[in-house]
Amino acid sequence: MMRQLQLAVSILSVITLADQRRSVPPEPAHKGSFRNSGPMDEIAQKVSKWNPKEPENAWEMSGQFEGDIMIDDVRNALDDETSRWPDGVIPFYIQKEDFSKEDMDIIKGAIKEYHQKTCLRFRPYKKGDEDHVIVRGNRSGCWSYVGKRGGGQVLNLQTPGCVHHGIVIHEMLHMLGFYHQQSAPERDDFVKINWENIKTGRKDHNFQKRNTSRVTNYGVKYDYGSIMHYSSHAFSKNGEATITPLDDEAYIGQRDGLSDKDIKKLVYMYNCMEDDSDEMLLWG
Repeated sequence: MMRQLQLAVSILSVITLADQRRSVPPEPAHKGSFRNSGPMDEIAQKVSKWNPKEPENAWEMSGQFEGDIMIDDVRNALDDETSRWPDGVIPFYIQKEDFSKEDMDIIKGAIKEYHQKTCLRFRPYKKGDEDHVIVRGNRSGCWSYVGKRGGGQVLNLQTPGCVHHGIVIHEMLHMLGFYHQQSAPERDDFVKINWENIKTGRKDHNFQKRNTSRVTNYGVKYDYGSIMHYSSHAFSKNGEATITPLDDEAYIGQRDGLSDKDIKKLVYMYNCMEDDSDEMLLWG
């Protein structure tokens, strides 16, 4: 009798897990806003041809605010409070039909880095999760909203083009609440913006500094090595550098993963100094 009960519990657990794996979120409230398809087709083609050896980052090519920040209304973008994910837990759903097995492994590898180096925990979407992230591979570039938007939101990783470890880490950091490093209020103390080399129409939206009343660095010094820093040739019109570090030995635009200061800011942002817990990835 006891063995039968244990077997029944085991079967129920497997069924429950299978149900969770099959749970598909509803259409998200925030799925991207595109004013016309012409430029997006051009962007998609450019991103699809990107390779890591290029001086620009793929997320800088994606046609959104600052390159890859998706916003529902340009007029209100800088007035919104960046929302944190409660307890540092992010309900996550990968639209698997958009990605190859290799792509899936890269996305999971980025999640693994967050699990190993931070207190953030990505878990599979469960039915009833009002706030969640859906990862899609639409031909619209690499982009994410900043912070939790509420009612579900898309993080887009165009394939081919955007599914590289550093790009996935970068877009996830936007989703967690990070803006680009070079938009920090104190950036002029650390980098020189070469305005004469920037493409027409890109100076205002892509190189403006954020107000100290809207953002904080949590007491962490400017980070040349942040995964959130523009490359030196971002939005260049002539092949010349648009951003020059004032430190001659500094390198900007790395694409490898989280920097030590990125991690430190996450620790302060999510108030999690120590957390040895872990949760199995159940992506199916």
